[in-house]
Amino acid sequence: MIKFRRLFVLAALLASSISCGDVARTGRAPVYLVMNALEGATGADSTQFAGNLLSDVLTLVTSGGACSTTNPCPTIFNDEGRATISLAMKDIGTTGSPTEPTTNNSVTITRYHVDYVRADGRNTPGVDVPYPFDGAVTGTVTGTQPTPLVFLLVRNVAKAESPLVQLATNLNLISTMTRVTFYGKDLVGNDVSVTGTIQIDFGNFGDK
Repeated sequence: MIKFRRLFVLAALLASSISCGDVARTGRAPVYLVMNALEGATGADSTQFAGNLLSDVLTLVTSGGACSTTNPCPTIFNDEGRATISLAMKDIGTTGSPTEPTTNNSVTITRYHVDYVRADGRNTPGVDVPYPFDGAVTGTVTGTQPTPLVFLLVRNVAKAESPLVQLATNLNLISTMTRVTFYGKDLVGNDVSVTGTIQIDFGNFGDK
């Protein structure tokens, strides 16, 4: 029993050290990015961000131009995402003297990658889920204050392709756990990245 307890403690300490070591060894940069929040907003109301997104594949617009309640215009919108990202030092220093990021540690993000995944494992792009894509976004994360980045989360072209285009004429839904990875460099050229996940449910939802 004593040997078993010793082995258990050693295993726990080893797992803990591996977990901490993974963070410390990730890339050459002395900092890493922390995604504090990842949210989405439907294109029909891009001011209302939430932790999960109901992505409407077809919206009936009833105002503007020739659109009216009696003659609505079927419209496809992009959906926006908003990520809130901050910096953290790999070497945290001590309690009395914590390490603070310098200007050299600032990270400029220049691109991102979106990948849609279903929980049931049916993940063929263009058949089960929308195609993954890469996008451009620029923002610099400095100090320890969170920095918001607004980006394109769901492209309108995806809503005109399979499997989303079929949802416009039926009541089916497609639920995805969408991974978004941001890539950047610190001011001395070290690569830095961070990944977050948001749930997106695709369907032809009711319009206001």
